[in-house]
Amino acid sequence: MNGLKGPLRSAGMKVTFPDGTTALGSALRERELHSADRDFGLYMDARWAPTWPHTIIDWKDFGLPADPDAAAAAIADAFERARSGVRVEVGCAGGLGRTGTVLACMAVLAGVAAPNAVQWVRDNYSPGAVETLDQRNWVEEFASKRAPK
Repeated sequence: MNGLKGPLRSAGMKVTFPDGTTALGSALRERELHSADRDFGLYMDARWAPTWPHTIIDWKDFGLPADPDAAAAAIADAFERARSGVRVEVGCAGGLGRTGTVLACMAVLAGVAAPNAVQWVRDNYSPGAVETLDQRNWVEEFASKRAPK
Protein backbone atom coordinates (compact mmCIF):
# COMPACT_ATOMS: atom_id res chain seq x y z
CA MET A 1 0.00 0.00 0.00
CA ASN A 2 1.09 3.53 -0.65
CA GLY A 3 -0.76 5.60 1.93
CA LEU A 4 -3.27 6.62 -0.74
CA LYS A 5 -6.70 5.11 -1.31
CA GLY A 6 -6.13 1.50 -2.34
CA PRO A 7 -3.26 -0.19 -4.17
CA LEU A 8 -1.37 1.50 -6.96
CA ARG A 9 -2.78 0.45 -10.31
CA SER A 10 0.05 1.13 -12.68
CA ALA A 11 -0.39 -0.90 -15.80
CA GLY A 12 -2.59 -2.77 -18.17
CA MET A 13 -5.77 -1.13 -16.93
CA LYS A 14 -8.63 -0.18 -19.21
CA VAL A 15 -10.01 3.29 -18.53
CA THR A 16 -13.52 4.17 -19.64
CA PHE A 17 -14.07 7.92 -19.84
CA PRO A 18 -17.47 9.52 -19.11
CA ASP A 19 -18.23 9.80 -22.84
CA GLY A 20 -17.68 6.04 -23.31
CA THR A 21 -14.26 6.37 -24.95
CA THR A 22 -11.72 3.84 -23.67
CA ALA A 23 -7.93 3.68 -23.45
CA LEU A 24 -5.49 1.27 -21.86
CA GLY A 25 -3.00 2.63 -19.33
CA SER A 26 0.25 0.62 -19.20
CA ALA A 27 3.74 0.51 -17.73
CA LEU A 28 6.89 -0.39 -19.63
CA ARG A 29 7.46 -3.53 -17.57
CA GLU A 30 4.23 -4.93 -19.01
CA ARG A 31 5.09 -4.18 -22.64
CA GLU A 32 3.63 -6.82 -24.93
CA LEU A 33 4.80 -7.23 -28.52
CA HIS A 34 1.52 -8.77 -29.65
CA SER A 35 -1.38 -7.30 -27.74
CA ALA A 36 -4.94 -7.79 -28.87
CA ASP A 37 -5.89 -4.81 -26.69
CA ARG A 38 -3.97 -2.24 -28.74
CA ASP A 39 -4.10 -0.84 -32.28
CA PHE A 40 -2.14 2.35 -31.55
CA GLY A 41 0.17 3.49 -28.79
CA LEU A 42 0.92 6.88 -27.27
CA TYR A 43 4.09 6.61 -25.20
CA MET A 44 6.06 9.03 -23.08
CA ASP A 45 9.18 6.88 -22.99
CA ALA A 46 11.20 5.85 -26.05
CA ARG A 47 12.18 2.61 -24.33
CA TRP A 48 8.81 1.23 -25.38
CA ALA A 49 10.41 0.82 -28.84
CA PRO A 50 7.04 -0.02 -30.39
CA THR A 51 6.85 -1.99 -33.62
CA TRP A 52 3.15 -1.11 -33.97
CA PRO A 53 1.58 2.24 -34.99
CA HIS A 54 2.45 4.81 -32.34
CA THR A 55 3.54 8.27 -31.31
CA ILE A 56 6.28 8.89 -28.77
CA ILE A 57 6.22 12.15 -26.82
CA ASP A 58 9.57 13.46 -25.57
CA TRP A 59 8.74 13.67 -21.86
CA LYS A 60 11.20 13.05 -19.02
CA ASP A 61 10.10 11.02 -16.03
CA PHE A 62 8.57 13.25 -13.30
CA GLY A 63 8.73 16.18 -15.73
CA LEU A 64 6.74 17.86 -18.46
CA PRO A 65 6.76 17.41 -22.23
CA ALA A 66 9.74 18.93 -24.03
CA ASP A 67 7.31 20.41 -26.59
CA PRO A 68 3.98 21.08 -24.84
CA ASP A 69 2.12 22.01 -28.04
CA ALA A 70 3.24 18.85 -29.87
CA ALA A 71 2.36 16.78 -26.80
CA ALA A 72 -1.10 18.33 -26.59
CA ALA A 73 -1.70 17.65 -30.28
CA ALA A 74 -0.56 14.03 -29.89
CA ILE A 75 -2.87 13.54 -26.89
CA ALA A 76 -5.82 15.02 -28.77
CA ASP A 77 -5.03 12.82 -31.79
CA ALA A 78 -4.80 9.66 -29.68
CA PHE A 79 -8.06 10.52 -27.93
CA GLU A 80 -9.83 11.07 -31.25
CA ARG A 81 -8.51 7.70 -32.42
CA ALA A 82 -9.89 6.09 -29.26
CA ARG A 83 -13.18 7.91 -29.63
CA SER A 84 -13.50 6.49 -33.15
CA GLY A 85 -13.01 2.94 -31.87
CA VAL A 86 -9.26 2.47 -32.26
CA ARG A 87 -7.82 0.59 -29.26
CA VAL A 88 -5.30 3.06 -27.82
CA GLU A 89 -2.63 2.22 -25.26
CA VAL A 90 -1.05 5.03 -23.21
CA GLY A 91 2.20 4.26 -21.42
CA CYS A 92 5.36 5.49 -19.76
CA ALA A 93 7.93 3.77 -17.55
CA GLY A 94 5.83 3.17 -14.44
CA GLY A 95 2.39 3.85 -15.87
CA LEU A 96 1.54 6.52 -13.28
CA GLY A 97 2.94 10.04 -13.65
CA ARG A 98 3.12 10.72 -17.36
CA THR A 99 0.48 8.13 -18.22
CA GLY A 100 -1.82 9.52 -15.54
CA THR A 101 -1.24 13.05 -16.81
CA VAL A 102 -2.16 12.02 -20.37
CA LEU A 103 -5.23 10.16 -19.11
CA ALA A 104 -6.28 13.27 -17.15
CA CYS A 105 -5.95 15.32 -20.34
CA MET A 106 -8.05 12.73 -22.14
CA ALA A 107 -10.63 12.97 -19.35
CA VAL A 108 -10.84 16.71 -20.06
CA LEU A 109 -11.46 15.92 -23.73
CA ALA A 110 -14.19 13.50 -22.63
CA GLY A 111 -15.95 16.28 -20.72
CA VAL A 112 -14.49 16.11 -17.20
CA ALA A 113 -14.02 19.62 -15.81
CA ALA A 114 -10.33 20.52 -15.65
CA PRO A 115 -10.23 21.02 -11.86
CA ASN A 116 -11.63 17.49 -11.43
CA ALA A 117 -9.61 15.65 -14.09
CA VAL A 118 -6.68 14.55 -11.91
CA GLN A 119 -8.98 13.26 -9.18
CA TRP A 120 -11.11 11.52 -11.82
CA VAL A 121 -8.04 9.63 -13.09
CA ARG A 122 -6.98 8.79 -9.53
CA ASP A 123 -10.46 7.40 -8.86
CA ASN A 124 -10.81 5.54 -12.16
CA TYR A 125 -7.25 4.44 -12.95
CA SER A 126 -4.78 4.70 -10.06
CA PRO A 127 -4.61 6.62 -6.79
CA GLY A 128 -0.96 7.33 -7.62
CA ALA A 129 -1.64 8.86 -11.04
CA VAL A 130 -0.23 12.31 -11.87
CA GLU A 131 2.79 12.33 -9.60
CA THR A 132 3.94 15.95 -9.48
CA LEU A 133 2.42 19.39 -8.98
CA ASP A 134 3.88 20.42 -12.35
CA GLN A 135 2.04 17.54 -14.04
CA ARG A 136 -1.20 18.51 -12.29
CA ASN A 137 -0.74 22.12 -13.41
CA TRP A 138 0.00 20.95 -16.97
CA VAL A 139 -3.41 19.25 -17.08
CA GLU A 140 -4.96 22.64 -16.29
CA GLU A 141 -2.87 24.29 -19.00
CA PHE A 142 -3.87 21.60 -21.50
CA ALA A 143 -7.52 22.13 -20.59
CA SER A 144 -7.29 25.90 -21.05
CA LYS A 145 -6.32 25.31 -24.69
CA ARG A 146 -8.08 22.04 -25.56
CA ALA A 147 -11.16 21.55 -23.37
CA PRO A 148 -14.48 21.28 -25.21
CA LYS A 149 -16.32 24.59 -25.19
